[in-house]
Amino acid sequence: MISGAIISHAFPFRIGFRNVEAIHDSGCGTGTGPSWKKLTTLLLRNKMYLIKARGFGMNKAFFLLTILIALALPASAEMYKWVDEKGTVHFTDDISSIPEKYREEVEERKTPTGTPGQEIMEKPAPTPVQKSSEPQGFEVNLVRRHELWFSEVFLNNRVRSYFIVDTGASFTLINMQMAKELGLNINETTPFIPIYTASQLIFTPLVTLKSIRVGEAEVENVDVLIHNLPSNAAGLLGNSFLNKFRVVLDSAQGKMTLFSAKGIASPDRPGGYGRDYWTGQFRFYNRNLTELKKLKAKYDNQGASTELNRVNYAIRYFENQLSELERRASFAGVPRNWRD
Repeated sequence: MISGAIISHAFPFRIGFRNVEAIHDSGCGTGTGPSWKKLTTLLLRNKMYLIKARGFGMNKAFFLLTILIALALPASAEMYKWVDEKGTVHFTDDISSIPEKYREEVEERKTPTGTPGQEIMEKPAPTPVQKSSEPQGFEVNLVRRHELWFSEVFLNNRVRSYFIVDTGASFTLINMQMAKELGLNINETTPFIPIYTASQLIFTPLVTLKSIRVGEAEVENVDVLIHNLPSNAAGLLGNSFLNKFRVVLDSAQGKMTLFSAKGIASPDRPGGYGRDYWTGQFRFYNRNLTELKKLKAKYDNQGASTELNRVNYAIRYFENQLSELERRASFAGVPRNWRD
């Protein structure tokens, strides 16, 4: 059965009928007395026009007419823009007319050429491409046989085969024939792991493969049990490989996508892995050691030397693996309460 996680002094200056922004003095009159107001300075070619008005109502037509004339005339000279201490924006084509204290901040502009009144549009800055935070997954094609899904695997960069995909199995399994093809040796120092079948408790050899690759996803130093499966399959792809990934199964399309569980290292992802990964790893080794020590006590009482030797080798193996996991966790800064 397959189970998986599916997972303003600064403002834009524009000349136009609706976009003219004016800065006016607080003493501007409304018709009660002579109050002069400098609206803006427009300099075209070698002439400067200074517009003055006693009020907004009296010279509105003259002001608009001047703007229309300015827009109608072609311009090709260099223009200089500067802002005085009151925030008033000025334009001129004669840099010598700019007070010296403002010249360091002068902005030089090329006046547009071409058809009078033609609007020059600036190209907007390109929008930066947003990178997805979701890591790229490795897509793998699956083959269905009856109720089981199979995936092609590549073992130790030398043997290819099809394994059952089982996200609920603690270990990856290979059969005895596959172990021979890989040249794996089983001797008295090989750790044996107790597993429960439907009728009895049996011990199965535990070996470490240099690598397993599924599609483009590869994991090195993978723990594998050697055990013949009832279905005569060459092997079973379990969590000693799959727990390095977030697995998404698409039964409709017959595909499996593997997203690496390792991301960028951060305070909440020490070593690049989240809390679930670290707690799962420690729980796995501690649980196996607990069960092995119970069996050790049982075989001690029974005087079963063969089984006792196998259990002792298995205990030493898991203690070494747990010690290495502790070293990696300490180096990565994994919190102590994640290691229980």
